Amino acid sequence: MVTPDDVPNIVDGRAVPPASGAWFEKRRPVDGSLLCRAARSGPDDVDVAVAAARRAQADWAARTPVDRGNVVRELALALRARREEAAELVAAETGKPIELALGEADAAVEMGFFVAGEGRRLYGRTTTSSMPNRTVLTLRQPVGVAALIVSFNTPLPNYAWKAFPAVFCGNAAILKPSEETPASGAFFGELCNDLLPPGVLNVVQGIGSEVGPPLVAHADVDLVSFTGSAATGRSIQERAAPLLKKVVMELGGKNALVVCDDADLDRAVEWSIASAFSNAGQRCAAASRIVVFDEVYEEFRDRFVAATRGYDAGPLVNDAAVDRILESIRGARVLAGGARVDRPGSWLAPTVVEDVPSDSELSCTELFGPVTILYRVNGLDDAIKLVNDSPYGLTSAIHTASLHRAMRFADAVQAGVVVVNGGTHGSEPHMGFGGVKQSGTGWREAGAEALDVYTDWKYVNLIVDPALV
Repeated sequence: MVTPDDVPNIVDGRAVPPASGAWFEKRRPVDGSLLCRAARSGPDDVDVAVAAARRAQADWAARTPVDRGNVVRELALALRARREEAAELVAAETGKPIELALGEADAAVEMGFFVAGEGRRLYGRTTTSSMPNRTVLTLRQPVGVAALIVSFNTPLPNYAWKAFPAVFCGNAAILKPSEETPASGAFFGELCNDLLPPGVLNVVQGIGSEVGPPLVAHADVDLVSFTGSAATGRSIQERAAPLLKKVVMELGGKNALVVCDDADLDRAVEWSIASAFSNAGQRCAAASRIVVFDEVYEEFRDRFVAATRGYDAGPLVNDAAVDRILESIRGARVLAGGARVDRPGSWLAPTVVEDVPSDSELSCTELFGPVTILYRVNGLDDAIKLVNDSPYGLTSAIHTASLHRAMRFADAVQAGVVVVNGGTHGSEPHMGFGGVKQSGTGWREAGAEALDVYTDWKYVNLIVDPALV
């Protein structure tokens, strides 16, 4: 796959250069070499893209849900046919192994198939009334124009989780890829524009701090769907608030994996490594806290640290991320890693620290990198208390042989996702995904719950006059 030298915007079905003529550089995380240039968009580019989406939305919404679902199915098939091209772009942009990128391409395809199936299941409901001769039914209506702002970490699934349900539900959209993944964003947009009417899906490239604010605050954007950090999420809420627009956010996590004294330690170590360090720890669902019962703490720690030292987590997305994380762990008790890998690119050794207070900044801040903290607890109640002692509540996991412990944990833990004897990551298209507290705004992505994000309910009251029968 040859990456284009320049990655433009895609507006109204056409490739469009930035209005200002400015471009920014995207470099490969693996070795720091130049990958491409991308459009450095601004408010003028946002205006043009939003206007195109507004023009296209009504005619697209007038098509039946079955018809729109069929188009999404064709999009999924087209992506499957070009999965290798898409994965090669993602691997170049993010530095992840091609095998992982291929898996993410397949996950995006599966999301398309799931959403397409909802074309036959876009159900409302019918209910009774206390008033005689009245029946009430509900209909789903598209929200209008959606701004879809995504993270860099798993770009293809991120695009699919937002764009497929958004357009299926009858909306038009402006996709804002991360500045770290412009080429895959353009690839996805071009693929969609081969099958969607012009203007239904537009792609605006650019630096988040420059193009995000005018997109969020635009008067003709009805919905903002954002995946990223809690700090950026708060900024988006502030900008969207004056227009009272619908804002849906999937934010960060400081996810905990609990290892009980009856756990299968081999399995617990395997899942902890994958949860903490796969994709270089750049997952909102990464296990950045590992909570271990006192009786097995030393044995688990020794096994886990040994496995960490032999694990290749891959590079971080850029040098700034490496510098930020190294500064965050300065002064901590490091058991493994804690330093750059001596090679070109943005590499940080998988890092394990311990003896960190649960209320410290390191315990409470999402680092979004290959760093995890070990904690020692006396039992299940202490573990649950520590897990819940966090500003976030996205995912969690527990390793135990006891059904009773597992169910007690699932009931008491403050998290949107709970996994028993597995990792903290691994959602699927039919499963609603999202968290509580500062991990989101209460909505769920993927699953049938995604329909609630991209539609509004309309209640229709039917009143019958018996005299006219």
